[in-house]
Amino acid sequence: MNDLVTLSEKEQGLKTLGHISYALHAIVAVAAVLPGAQASIVLLLIAFILDLVKKDEATGNWQQSHFAWRIRSVLWAGILYVVTLPLWLLLFFPGWIAWALISLWFLYRVVRGWVNLNSNTPMPQ
Repeated sequence: MNDLVTLSEKEQGLKTLGHISYALHAIVAVAAVLPGAQASIVLLLIAFILDLVKKDEATGNWQQSHFAWRIRSVLWAGILYVVTLPLWLLLFFPGWIAWALISLWFLYRVVRGWVNLNSNTPMPQ
C-alpha cells in the first residue's frame, strides 16, 4: 500500500538538492566503471561541497541520513583510491582491479541512496 507523503517546502528543496547531488555522484561513478569514460572530479567536488554546506539544514530530518551517506561515501572512496594508488605505480593490473572494485562499491552506494531518497526513506547509519 502506498501512503502519500507530503513534504514541506524545506524538505522538498532538500530532496531536490539530494537528487542533484546523487545525479552528479552517479555521473562520476558510472564514468569510473565504464572503460574509456572519464567524468571530471570537479562534478564530485561540487556535489560534495553542496552536501557539506547544506547538511545543517537537514538536521533532525529524515534527509540528514542522506547527507551523511553521501559525504561518507565520497570520503571513503577518496581514502580508498589514495591508499590503493601505489598499486598503479607498482603494477597496472592490481591497481585497475582495486579501483574497479572501489568504483563499483561507490556506484552501489549512489544507487542505493538515490532509491531511498526517491521513496522518502532514510539511510541506515
